[in-house]
Amino acid sequence: MIEEVMTEAVTTEPALVDVGALRVEFRTRAGWFRAVDDVGFRLSPGRTMAVLGESGSGKSATARAMLGVLPATQSRVTAGHIRVDGRDLLSLSEVERRKVRGADVAMVFQDALSALNPVLPVWFQVSEGCRRREGLSRRQARERAVDLLDQVGIPDAGLRSGDFPHQFSGGMRQRVMIAMALSGNPRVLVADEPTTALDVTIQAQILDLLHRLQEERRMSLLLITHDMGVVAQVADDVTVMYAGKVVEQGTADVVLRRPAHPYTRALMRSVPRPEQKGRQLPVIPGSPPDLGALPPGCAFRPRCPGAGHDCHRPPDLVEVGPGHLARCHLVSERGDDERAAH
Repeated sequence: MIEEVMTEAVTTEPALVDVGALRVEFRTRAGWFRAVDDVGFRLSPGRTMAVLGESGSGKSATARAMLGVLPATQSRVTAGHIRVDGRDLLSLSEVERRKVRGADVAMVFQDALSALNPVLPVWFQVSEGCRRREGLSRRQARERAVDLLDQVGIPDAGLRSGDFPHQFSGGMRQRVMIAMALSGNPRVLVADEPTTALDVTIQAQILDLLHRLQEERRMSLLLITHDMGVVAQVADDVTVMYAGKVVEQGTADVVLRRPAHPYTRALMRSVPRPEQKGRQLPVIPGSPPDLGALPPGCAFRPRCPGAGHDCHRPPDLVEVGPGHLARCHLVSERGDDERAAH
């Protein structure tokens, strides 16, 4: 259902990335539970899609499913498609996925220190994809790595290329990760919380770097985040997720200016603002739900201040405005009333 609504409502531009009706499950001691449920979005060339939500909402699982790097024995994709330039990645063999990974779609992982190998110099790690795909010599690979490190702003890239990950600061390690992701000149870059644990100044530098590289290479950027400030700064389109489902979707301008879902509005209220100095910051009550024991109906119902009797039924994702979708009974009823009035 989500795919049909999206095709008509979210965008009329040609999609480089088309994710539809995606379902991802994980194995636990209690059995399999669905971490991503009927998720879909479209990402056009050169645009930035921010996937927003609290921890456990299914953001990273969606991103890892695109790359095919989910835990092999503890996860499975049970439905949907992930098309890049019309080719469904889920239908490819592992050998074929390796050719796509890095060349068409690449990923910047959240924790650079754990993602990088601590016993290999950074040039060797940055150039690994180039060596495998292009058969570069050791000298050629190091020259390519130095060039990439220079492009992402590593000072004295030639000298620093022989250093190990622990010899770099957090911001510099993140730049090394970006250089690795760019080594295959991908058309789609997936950045999973790329500014987590960085101070505000370094965050701004990383975001500016991603934006510059995106413009230079005309990449599409899928940005996984829980930071509304980051979304406001860089996103063209926004997909908000909660408990594995898309709860709101649209252009960043529409979603941030006129949020329709109570969860999106709550996220925006919890962003610190200068005028709130000295006052208690609004928070979303309760905790994200246990995906293995979701409440009946709307998953956000136990935390929603406007929840009513209808919220015991699962809401559909409906169009609430041009290119603007939301999954909420209150929004659906308001939309029905407005259409009836016309």
